Amino acid sequence: MTQPALAEEFEALSADAVIDRLLAENSAAKSKGSVCITCSFQAEDMIVLDLLRKRLPDIPVLFLDTGYHFAETYAYRDRMAQAWHLNVQNLAAKKSVAEQEAEFGILNRTDPGRCCHLRKVEPLFAALENFDIWFTGLRREQSPTRKNLKVVEHHELPSGKVLLKVSPLAAWTWGQVWERTFREKIDYLPLYDSGYRSIGCEPCTAIPAAGADPRSGRWGGAKLECGIHTESKRAD
Repeated sequence: MTQPALAEEFEALSADAVIDRLLAENSAAKSKGSVCITCSFQAEDMIVLDLLRKRLPDIPVLFLDTGYHFAETYAYRDRMAQAWHLNVQNLAAKKSVAEQEAEFGILNRTDPGRCCHLRKVEPLFAALENFDIWFTGLRREQSPTRKNLKVVEHHELPSGKVLLKVSPLAAWTWGQVWERTFREKIDYLPLYDSGYRSIGCEPCTAIPAAGADPRSGRWGGAKLECGIHTESKRAD
C-alpha cells in the first residue's frame, strides 16, 4: 500500500486507535524508545499525552523551554510532571535569554521569526534526530495554516532525516477537546480560564478577540506559526 493510501486509513480511526495501531506496527521503534511527543502543556497536548503515557509511561515529553513562558505554564508543567510521573525533557536554545538579548536585543519585538527559530526550531529539530515517531496535539481547526494537516504524515527535517509525524486529534473540534478534558478529569493550564485560546511565550501571546482565529492572539497577529511545524517538509 502506498504511503498516501496508508495515511488515509488513519483518518477514519479514533485517537486511541491511531496510537494503538502505530505502536503495534512500529514495535521496533517503540522498543528502542524512539517515540516522543512535543508538549507545550496546552489542552490538546495533554489529551494526546494522557493517551500515550498509559501505553508508554516513559515516553520522552519534549518541552521547548524558551525562557519566555508564562509563570503559570512553568508551574503547570512541573505540577503535571510530578502528578503523571512524566519524562519531561526541557529543550533550550544554545544561548540563554540574557545572552541572546545582550547580543541581538529583544528579538521577540524586533524579529519574532528569528527568535522562534533560535529558541524553538533549532532545539527541537536537533532533539528530533533521536526519534522515529513524533506525536503532536495539532488540530486542523486551530489555524488556516493547519487546515490540510493529516493524522499521519512523513516529515523530513533539514538534515534529511525522515520521521513519522502523528496528530491523533487532527479532526477534533475545540468542543471535543474540552469534552474529553472534563470527562477524563485532566487538569488544565489555568490561563484558559482567563480567555487565552493558544498559549505560547508570554511576550507573544494575547487573548484573541471574540470569534477570531484561536491563534490570532499569537505574535500580535503578525504570523500564525513559530516554525516547528512549517520548517520541516512533508515527505509523503
